[in-house]
Amino acid sequence: MTQTKTYPHLYGGREVLGARTFETRNSSNTSDVLGAFYEATKEQVQEAARAAKAAAKSWAKTPAPIRGQIIGLVGQAIEREKESLSRLITREMGKTLKEARGDVQEAIDTCYFFQSEGRRLYGQTVPSEMPNKDLTTYRRPLGVVGIVTAGNFPIAVPSWKIIPALVTGNTIVWKPSEDVPACSYAFAQILLGAGLPAGVFNVVFGGGKDAAGQYMIELMDDGLVDKLAFTGSSAVGRYVGEVAGRNLQHPTLELGGKNPLVVMRDADLDNAVQGAVFSAFATGGQRCTSAGNVIVDAPVYDEFKKRFLAAVEGIRIGDPLQTQDVLYGPFINERFFKRWEQQYEWGKEDGATLLYGKGRITDDSKPSGFVGDANAGIFGWPTVWEGVKPGMKLFQEEIFGPTINLVKVDGIDEALAAANAVDYGLSSSIYTNHREWAFAFKDNIQAGMTSINNTTNGAEAHMPFGGVKASGNGTRESGIWVIDSYTYWHGVNDDVSGKLQLAQMDTAYVEPQAPVSVEDLF
Repeated sequence: MTQTKTYPHLYGGREVLGARTFETRNSSNTSDVLGAFYEATKEQVQEAARAAKAAAKSWAKTPAPIRGQIIGLVGQAIEREKESLSRLITREMGKTLKEARGDVQEAIDTCYFFQSEGRRLYGQTVPSEMPNKDLTTYRRPLGVVGIVTAGNFPIAVPSWKIIPALVTGNTIVWKPSEDVPACSYAFAQILLGAGLPAGVFNVVFGGGKDAAGQYMIELMDDGLVDKLAFTGSSAVGRYVGEVAGRNLQHPTLELGGKNPLVVMRDADLDNAVQGAVFSAFATGGQRCTSAGNVIVDAPVYDEFKKRFLAAVEGIRIGDPLQTQDVLYGPFINERFFKRWEQQYEWGKEDGATLLYGKGRITDDSKPSGFVGDANAGIFGWPTVWEGVKPGMKLFQEEIFGPTINLVKVDGIDEALAAANAVDYGLSSSIYTNHREWAFAFKDNIQAGMTSINNTTNGAEAHMPFGGVKASGNGTRESGIWVIDSYTYWHGVNDDVSGKLQLAQMDTAYVEPQAPVSVEDLF
């Protein structure tokens, strides 16, 4: 019997062991153990934060172009390890290899984008209203950034936080999801191997509530972090916001979604069906941007439903490492599955109609498109509901699994009303060739992101990512917009006049002259 390898925390330039461990397993084959990781204590989380604090001043003084160069080396290393990282993602959390490669590529793109931002952290020279005086602004790092991330995008989402935080001169303590410690450890070693000084980047492993995740949030109360960046549920996000508020900090909150995909009467239905299937079932619906409600215009509802159900019945599901043409694989773990399973009771209580789906896939209960050993992992039937209306739990709650609701409306106004009738506001999509309807949708939807004739999923490294309402607090990941999350503006007033000059009081304002009347001139 092969002994399970145990992996340490990484902070202060050291490998740090512990007492208790937890295992990570192959989602498609739960008998396959990838490794064991030490569960961080509160004291270890604090030690990691102190290591980051000790390194903060030196790292902030490192010229930004040099910090950017290191980030470029990280990108090169990830690119070199792309295939092995992708296969590790698929093995540990179950997304398809195609999606896993996209996950890793997003991190590569992020590194190369922010490598150049190391030479472009621009401030401004501002004209003064006083003579012999210069006004300038500078971006300054916040200090120590605590980062807590989810498990559905093990490389991409951490990179969205870690890379811009580093290039802007912050040091980091990161608690990755306990669902993907192997992927996180590999990513951390790549970062450390690129030449980051000891203490600049620190990693602790462990769970959430009453564990390392909670201890990370409490670092704000401990005075050991200057900023917390969190990806996860809206419920935990509210708690993060409360703790940040009493410490006068502004956290980054990338939270859940119940994303609408609207299909109007003039839509290309084949394209809309393809988009809806991917939006609903990519990564087994375990994306914060997964479609939750497909809102269909009445004149095409029946035809769309027929084509959509035919497509759903043809979905291939299974172990993505064994069969590469599957649309989705297993649940990340048992916790995600049990949460998803509750929807069947919700549907009964709400009086919704179950069109397709039977809960857990087993060898005794599996769709025709399933391939492989269903009992080896945790797989769920693609599930479709109709008769779902605003106010129903199915309509409102983020289910985070392979489930979609069909919602019938009549016209763009009803479609918009239904799309906005949820507490979330992350992603959104509309399929239409009517430019006025597309314009009305993008102008009135309550969401941080909108696609026209494309899916609710997807992100690019140079575009802002984030939501409104229960999906976030207005902060954004990616692109130039994220820089504001990890810096503050420093205004400098440099007076060389040699005398006291008081703005507004000593300013030589121009006195207005008597108004000129053109009528009096001629």
